[in-house]
Amino acid sequence: EWTMSTSIVFLLCISVFPGFSQGRVVREDETGFAECNVFFPGQVPPEGFTEPFHVKICQQYNKEPRFATLYSTKDKIPLYSAFKFTKPAQSEEENWLVEPQIDDPQNDLHEMVHEADIIGTVANLGANQALTSDYVGSGYDRGLLNPSLLHEKDFQMATYTLTNAVPLSPSLSKSWHRDIGKVVEQALIPHCSKKDHLYLLAGAIPSSVRVKGKVSVPESLWLAACCDAPEGWSLGLVKNVNDENSLADLTVGELEKQLLAEVHLFKGNCGKDKQNQEKREAVLQAVSQIHSEEQVETTDNQETKDSGWVRKVAGIVATPFIKLLELLIYVFVELVKYVFYFLWLVVKRVCGTILDGLYSLWSGLVSYLKAISMVLISIPYDVGRVIINIFLGFLQIVQDMVSLTYRILSIPVGFVLHLAAFPYHSICAIPSVLKDIATGLGGTFSLVIDATAAVLHGFYYLVAHIVKRFVPKGSSED
Repeated sequence: EWTMSTSIVFLLCISVFPGFSQGRVVREDETGFAECNVFFPGQVPPEGFTEPFHVKICQQYNKEPRFATLYSTKDKIPLYSAFKFTKPAQSEEENWLVEPQIDDPQNDLHEMVHEADIIGTVANLGANQALTSDYVGSGYDRGLLNPSLLHEKDFQMATYTLTNAVPLSPSLSKSWHRDIGKVVEQALIPHCSKKDHLYLLAGAIPSSVRVKGKVSVPESLWLAACCDAPEGWSLGLVKNVNDENSLADLTVGELEKQLLAEVHLFKGNCGKDKQNQEKREAVLQAVSQIHSEEQVETTDNQETKDSGWVRKVAGIVATPFIKLLELLIYVFVELVKYVFYFLWLVVKRVCGTILDGLYSLWSGLVSYLKAISMVLISIPYDVGRVIINIFLGFLQIVQDMVSLTYRILSIPVGFVLHLAAFPYHSICAIPSVLKDIATGLGGTFSLVIDATAAVLHGFYYLVAHIVKRFVPKGSSED
C-alpha cells in the first residue's frame, strides 16, 4: 500500500511540474536514439556498440531533447554522451537524478527522478546503474562526460544525471572539465564554419577498478569532434586518468581502434574524403597551444609550491619577532589613541561652553528684537482700527437720521391720502347701499308672505284633522 501510494503521488508531481528532467530509455524497436538522433552527424549514431548491457538514453529536459547517452549497465557508467555546444555559462546548483527504467523496465516511471523519491517504489534500484550512495565516501567525484560548463539553462540542468557521470578524482574531474571547455571554446568552435554542425562525443573506457565493487573507474577519457560543414574536419582527444595533464590528439580512426572492435563513431568517418586538412591542422595547432599553456600553468604551480616551503620556514623563524613588533606597534597606537581622545574631550568641553554662551546671547537678542517688532507692528494696526471705528460710527448716525426722517414723513402722508379718498369711497358706496336696502325689503316682504301661507296651511291641516277625529262616519252615511 505504501509503495502504490508513493508511486501515485510521484506521478502526480511529474504531471504538475513540466520542468522535470526526463531521460527516456529508447526502446529496441526505435531507430537509433529516437528524437535524440539530432546529436549525431546525419542523425546516425556510432556503430559497433552492440552489447546487450548497452542502454540508449535520450536525455531530455522540459520535454526537449538535450543530449544522448549510451550507458553500460555492466560497468554502471556511460560509454559516451553525444551533444552539441550551446553556450558557456557558470554551473548552476547540482540536482542529480537517476533513471528508473534501467533497473526496473516494468515500472511506470518513464522519466528521470531523484533517487530519494523512488526508494521502495522501483524494483532492484541500483542493480544496473550507479547511485549517489556509491560515490559517498569513495574519494571520487561524479565527473560529467558532457560538461555542464559548455551549456546554459535547460541544457546545463540536463547534464546533472548519474547516467552522464563517471567516477573521477576531484583534481581529474576539474582538469577534464577545464581542458574540454578550453578545447571546445578556443579550438573547435572558432574553426567550424557552422557552430550548429559541430558534433561532439565525450566518452570513457571502463577499467577493472571498481568503486565499492560496483562502479567502474575509467582508464581513460576521450573526446571526438566532427565539423560536418563545408571545409569540415574531425578530431580525437584522449586523457589518461593516471596523468591529469595528458591530452593526446589523434585521428578519429586511431581513437576508434582504442575502443571496441568494429566501432565507427561518425557516419562516413565525418566525410573523411572531403575533410579540409588545413582546417584540421589549425585545430590541432590550437589544441597544442592550449595544452602547452596548461603545462606552463602546471609548472608554475609546482614552482609556487616549492617556493611555498621556503616561505613557511622563513615564516616560522620570523614569527616571534613579527609578534613582538606587532605588540610594540599596538601599544604605541593605543597611547596615541588615548592622547588624542583626551585632547578631544578638552576641546569638546571648551567648545561646548563657548557655544552654550553664544546660544544664550543669540536667544536673548532674538527675543528682544521679536518684542520690539511686535510693538512697532501693532501701532499702525491700532491707529487704523480707531479710524475705521470712527467712520463706521458716523455712518451709523447718518443711517439713524435718515430712518427717523422717513418715519416722521410717512405718517402725515398716509393720513392725507386716506382723507382725500374718503369722499370718493363714500359716494361710490351709495348705489351699493341702496341695492342692499332694496334687497332687504324684498326679502322681508317675501318672508311675510311665506309665513302667512304657512300659518294658513297649518290652520287648515288642524281643522281637517279635528273634523276627521270627532265627526262619526255613520252620520255621514245617513
